[in-house]
Amino acid sequence: MKYTSTRGGLTGVDFEKVLFAGFAPDGGLFMPEEIPKLDKRTLQTWSSYSYIQLVKEICSLFIPPESIPRAELEGLIDKAFSRFRHRDIVPIAKLKSGLNVMEMWHGVTHAFKDLAMSCVGELLGYFLKRSNKHITILVATSGDTGSSAIESVRGRENIDIVVLLPRGRCTRIQELQMTTVIEDNVHVFAVDGTSDELDYPIKKLFADSDFVKTHNIISTNSVNWARILVQIAHFFYGYLQCVPPTELQCPTPVEIVVPTGGAGNITAGCIAQAMGLPIRLVAVVNRNDIIHRTVQHGDFSLGDTAATLASAMDIQEPYNMERILWLLAGSDRSHIKELMEEFQEKKRVKIPEQLHKRIAGVMTSCRVTDDNILGTIGRCWEENHYLLCPHSAVGVYYHYQHIDGNQKSPRCCLAPASAAKFQDVIMKANLTPDIPQEIKALEEKQTRSRHLAREDDWEAELRQTIESITQRRHLP
Repeated sequence: MKYTSTRGGLTGVDFEKVLFAGFAPDGGLFMPEEIPKLDKRTLQTWSSYSYIQLVKEICSLFIPPESIPRAELEGLIDKAFSRFRHRDIVPIAKLKSGLNVMEMWHGVTHAFKDLAMSCVGELLGYFLKRSNKHITILVATSGDTGSSAIESVRGRENIDIVVLLPRGRCTRIQELQMTTVIEDNVHVFAVDGTSDELDYPIKKLFADSDFVKTHNIISTNSVNWARILVQIAHFFYGYLQCVPPTELQCPTPVEIVVPTGGAGNITAGCIAQAMGLPIRLVAVVNRNDIIHRTVQHGDFSLGDTAATLASAMDIQEPYNMERILWLLAGSDRSHIKELMEEFQEKKRVKIPEQLHKRIAGVMTSCRVTDDNILGTIGRCWEENHYLLCPHSAVGVYYHYQHIDGNQKSPRCCLAPASAAKFQDVIMKANLTPDIPQEIKALEEKQTRSRHLAREDDWEAELRQTIESITQRRHLP
């Protein structure tokens, strides 16, 4: 298995290089040169597998044994999931009105980012131990990515991590999960900007290939292919949990509803589809609706980033859409390069009609307001005594709008985070949040972060921090 940039500037790249690369040198994103195809017999075999077993099988399709021998890969994955609180890792709650909710938040930070990030941390550690190198991870977060990334590498001697969070735009719990990690290898900046704005200095740094190479900088945002790879597994798990094994020979499509911000999760769903999994995808967004407009009208154009109750989805530049476009354009690198360069220049691009038809053929979409979120949280509690986080409510809203007594296809709604992380929203819905002890304890912990004001030179501050990390790590 080799990898290519979506813009064609690099091909034949092995997994290790992709893991440590982030953006490709030509500005594109890495994707497999070939997507493995699975048959009905494989699905039948996998139907009894646990979630962890599915992660192992899918990772082994994209990580060849010459990169990581199969036995060692399985050991890394077992270790990655050893800190999860639920034995099923992603249990599915079967609720009234045909509602199936995949709980993806049983990891350390109570968010779905832990699923992939825990594996990425182990994969990075494996190669770094072998090469005896040091890297610096550079991450911008809209809420949950930062804390998951920190937890995946905290305390590791050969990794430093620099995280930019949008000050005042995350929940207090999300900020505390990042700023209370007092480790020598963790560096947190609280920045006066939106999550999209935080991406700009990071993109500039990654465009400086000499600086990136000198300081061994990588990203573990969902720009990193390994994040997408691990997330493919929960689409297979959701499908196999919703379809009885007796029906796998005559596949019943399952509709999987994906709360969508940066589009990494739904990219994994598109790859699962391309592998032969009979699913229909629903991208559900909040007021930041660029993906909804793209799916519905082919209008891939930038808007102002609005603050919503589903704050981790407050994103207007979903860079993973480039992967989806590449996949549906038949891996036409030159076409994707042209489209994305036009978007970068004009902040808008009209998706060609044929490509738009392909997008509409693999997914539909829905836009959800804050009032919809609060109403959905309230309804789910009334019917099930089950609390949804605002991001999970975005997906469940779609379900409540599309309940059909004659519907034969199952539907699975992905729940990205625990309601415990969004206490203010739960109280706005006139409900009482149930707060685990480990989250309550955050309020008593020491915090550490550096404030970057809007007038500060964010790129210069990052460069200085990274240079000091390199200098310190090279000292005897």
